[in-house]
Amino acid sequence: MSETSKEHKAKAAKKLNFGIYICSTSRYQQIEQGETDVSDVGGDTLVELLKNAGHNVEFKKIVADDETMIQDAVMFVLGLPDLDAAIFSGGTGIAPKDITIETVTPFFEKTLPGFGEFFRRISYDKRGSAAVLSRAVAGVAKGKALFCIPGSPDAVRISVEMLILPEAPHIVKHARE
Repeated sequence: MSETSKEHKAKAAKKLNFGIYICSTSRYQQIEQGETDVSDVGGDTLVELLKNAGHNVEFKKIVADDETMIQDAVMFVLGLPDLDAAIFSGGTGIAPKDITIETVTPFFEKTLPGFGEFFRRISYDKRGSAAVLSRAVAGVAKGKALFCIPGSPDAVRISVEMLILPEAPHIVKHARE
């Protein structure tokens, strides 16, 4: 790591406030139907990893793979002055219903292409050529870091442990300059 990067990271906040959205129509429908025991291993892993690293998770909400719901979620995030970053987990594949990327990225003021590139590289090293199916992306808007990641527990671990935790404070620092 360069001396400049070390200096920037040293000046970045050590504790961030995160918001989490799980983009999953099936889980959303379970909740809407009144089920109280909705399994969300990827989302639970996400919360655990962030909290264990000393960050605050302000909320975790489940939304459907629905353009309006996801747009409303992004606008909610961008309107929260004390929120530093948001993670949108799920809906990043290539099926027609996977619209998280198409819905969140128009809000980006700046895109961080390296996030998706490194996610796919790490995934390739761990899982092989299926990594080409991942469309993980990140960007910044209104001084906040926004991450769109796959919802599988393995993908959550890769993105959070290897990319989000090491860089989110640094990203937020620069986004607010």
